[in-house]
Amino acid sequence: RCKNLSVSFWNSYWMLPSDVCGMNCFWEAAFRYDYMKTHPSEKMHLAVVACGERLEETVTMLRSAIIFSIKPLHFHIFAEDQLHESFKDILEEFPYEGKVNYTIYPITFPSESAAEWKKLFKPCASQRLFLPLILKNVDSLLYVDTDILFLRPVDDIWSFLGKFNSTQIAAMAPEHEEPRIGWYNRFARHPYYGVTGINSGVMLMNMTRIRRKYFKNDMTPVRLQWGEILMPLLKKYKLNITWGDQDLLNIMFFHNPESLYVFPCQWNYRPDHCIYGSNCKAAEEEGIFILHGNRGVYHDDKQPTFRAVYEAIKNYSFGDDLVHSLLQPLERELQKTTHTYCGRVYKVFIKQLTKSVRDLYARRSKGR
Repeated sequence: RCKNLSVSFWNSYWMLPSDVCGMNCFWEAAFRYDYMKTHPSEKMHLAVVACGERLEETVTMLRSAIIFSIKPLHFHIFAEDQLHESFKDILEEFPYEGKVNYTIYPITFPSESAAEWKKLFKPCASQRLFLPLILKNVDSLLYVDTDILFLRPVDDIWSFLGKFNSTQIAAMAPEHEEPRIGWYNRFARHPYYGVTGINSGVMLMNMTRIRRKYFKNDMTPVRLQWGEILMPLLKKYKLNITWGDQDLLNIMFFHNPESLYVFPCQWNYRPDHCIYGSNCKAAEEEGIFILHGNRGVYHDDKQPTFRAVYEAIKNYSFGDDLVHSLLQPLERELQKTTHTYCGRVYKVFIKQLTKSVRDLYARRSKGR
């Protein structure tokens, strides 16, 4: 574990906030950069579905992915037709430096049931269920909701693919850490994974395995493939599900628990992790890795801690100094939120972000 250096050293050398790791982490970051240069691999694939008023939020998510990631990224953006030109105009202005490509797709569902799938839960949300069938040439994929912010490189969650055992096909985080406030274990009228269910806002998929797998189910003794099981699941449970496609995924992995890799809560940190008191211990220790601003908290005043992070990344200009243009202004804003439960633990919102900035500077220094 990294040890703290003195405040004066970091302020004079990196000009970073004092709550950061020391020289052990510097050499760890430098070694990691060398490893990436000498062990090239295929690009990382990231998918998002944007409908309605989600353009700005989606672009902010993409910006957060670009800032810190190491390996090349390919964005798969599924959006309503009227958003395509806006996405193109904005993405063409990004300073990719050759590390980002993108493809924009229309929203598409099976023709015989398109209307039913599109109105399930939020508009277009169930598109994610069909990604393994649409992106047939993509081996692995990270799907995220539009209200996601990466506070460390995408490479790090991508590396979980290498931790899958022979039966695991996807990775998600639990819906809740604390059963007393859990939704599924208190209210669900359908099967769900584990003790408190899973949240599908961050979903890492080995899509080759998904396409090949035959799934156990409660509709027929015959195992069904991904493309065969979706519509029967919807028909059976559509009157009992509240959260749409996420509920269908919970049902699927309830019957196939061996197929899911569960990653810790700091990889999908949501308001429920702090609004009733802090209940994500991993984030308290290491900071938040991926922030998930569900319930619209980036756009109202109910959770100013979440909104502060969103505004900081949205307003950051590529190429500006990350310390003076992102970290320091953000920390000042976070300190104004201590009257809220999430604000009382505001340091978890900046701890990993600080480390990510330092690691980025270490890579740049090593690359000179």
